[in-house]
Amino acid sequence: MSARDPLDELWARHHAAWREPAQIASGWHGAGEVDRTLFRARTRGRWWQTLAELGGTLLVTREYEHLVMALRATPDGPDVTYLPVPHPSGLAVDAERRRVILASTRNPNQIVELRPVAGTLPRRDVDAEPAGHPLIPVQTRFLPGCLYLHDLALVDGVLHANAVGQNAVVRLHDNATGAEPVWWPESIETASDPLFGRNHLQLNSIAAGPSLEQSFFSASVEKPSARRPGHLNFPVDRRGVVFSGASRRPVVRGLTRPHSARLHDDRLWIDDSGYGRLVTADLTTGSLETVAQLPGWTRGLCFRNRVAIVGTSRVIPRFRHYAPGLDVETSECGLHAVDIDRGEVLGSLIWPRGNQIFAIEWAPPDLTTGLPFPTRRPSKERSKRLFYAFEI
Repeated sequence: MSARDPLDELWARHHAAWREPAQIASGWHGAGEVDRTLFRARTRGRWWQTLAELGGTLLVTREYEHLVMALRATPDGPDVTYLPVPHPSGLAVDAERRRVILASTRNPNQIVELRPVAGTLPRRDVDAEPAGHPLIPVQTRFLPGCLYLHDLALVDGVLHANAVGQNAVVRLHDNATGAEPVWWPESIETASDPLFGRNHLQLNSIAAGPSLEQSFFSASVEKPSARRPGHLNFPVDRRGVVFSGASRRPVVRGLTRPHSARLHDDRLWIDDSGYGRLVTADLTTGSLETVAQLPGWTRGLCFRNRVAIVGTSRVIPRFRHYAPGLDVETSECGLHAVDIDRGEVLGSLIWPRGNQIFAIEWAPPDLTTGLPFPTRRPSKERSKRLFYAFEI
């Protein structure tokens, strides 16, 4: 055996590494090895028919499976695409600036900006015309992992996020490093400084209004205590609240691990996760009304016309006490189209091997046709051509 053979083998491995566009786009070596059984789905009711009537593209983060999914109904049938991203959570669609912004919450946290492909560079060496206008990453920003970013929202055109690790909402300016705390509940203030140093409240969603004062923010508890989110004895049943942006005090109580607060149709909507409910809240009285009961941990919520798309997740067994209103064994990971006037579930898409949904957003049809990697027709060569010559 030649003395150079070990080096030849080493150099061959180096030559073969980092060849998958999914790896490069996500900065994650394992991104090229997605378990494709995660894409298998079954439907109930008029799921795809409803999506066709709504139009556009539905974007979904499956945080524990490290996937962002895009779903749309076309004349040729369902079109489902994906992008691997480490632990994706919040999504914000900025249609005016033709971009989608994504939070990736592994340590360090990242803010990823996606833009639709507009065409391809003129090339003589390859025919690289893209299929549609998929969203691809064009830049990413790294932030400290202790921020523990969750929901994203545009407030007065500026990106904001829940920094759950700071019990605050932070402003994320374009092309700027860092995250500036701009809102926090009155309950974390002390004689010296606000309690930014540890997660006490699980302040996790933004119902975005025209300003921070006109917005609302959900949390698992109203004020800090010796028990913190993540503790197995952290009390949650009916302890969840929604804070007013103006008063910085609760205007709604009685929720259980609430998520995905949203303003729509002049009402405040919330996923009451621990009971698997979609609810609305009366901001004058604080009373809650159940609109729909769903088969899992409700998280993820967006609206299109008179339909709400609600996500459900499985209940993680060791945190079963966080979901006192749910059956751990029968909870499902999926999406549900709910008629908000009647509370009727029009259709559902269930991922039997799915785990956790975090965010759901609707993107208009003139913005994008989805994400770069197809779930049903994988083509490494097509993906390579797309990333070889795309134009934004």
